[in-house]
Amino acid sequence: MNKVILMGRLTRDPEVRYSQGDNAMAIARYTLAVDRRFTRNNSDGNTADFIGCVAFGRSGEFAEKYFRKGTKIVVTGRIQTGSYTNKDGVKVYTTEVVVEDQEFAESKNSSAGADGGFSGGMSRVPEPSGASDGFMNIPDGIDEELPFN
Repeated sequence: MNKVILMGRLTRDPEVRYSQGDNAMAIARYTLAVDRRFTRNNSDGNTADFIGCVAFGRSGEFAEKYFRKGTKIVVTGRIQTGSYTNKDGVKVYTTEVVVEDQEFAESKNSSAGADGGFSGGMSRVPEPSGASDGFMNIPDGIDEELPFN
């Protein structure tokens, strides 16, 4: 079984190209910075892996339209390896995640200063008047009306 689940932030806006022909298909490439759970040799600072991802078709179009640098997303897909010979005649080996599903991992408002993202349809509920601490004011003398103590 070849299944990958990643959560991380985009290192830059996705790079999108379209295939040629009658049925042009979007091909989006982006890199996710995925935090490591543990560090080696007591190294200080956060360590991350930078994982290349490629999304085809509608997923590529979605990435082009909504994903921006810093957006936190969850990707599921499969690892694909390959190789090619570069212009200097050196064989280069590649590893990337072919995206099967991608979604936002947080709302636009909760992304700490990140560019882009998606609000997820959530809007801020206005506070009741006079409740600056976020709690509703309870009138005095209501203790007698409560069914519990």
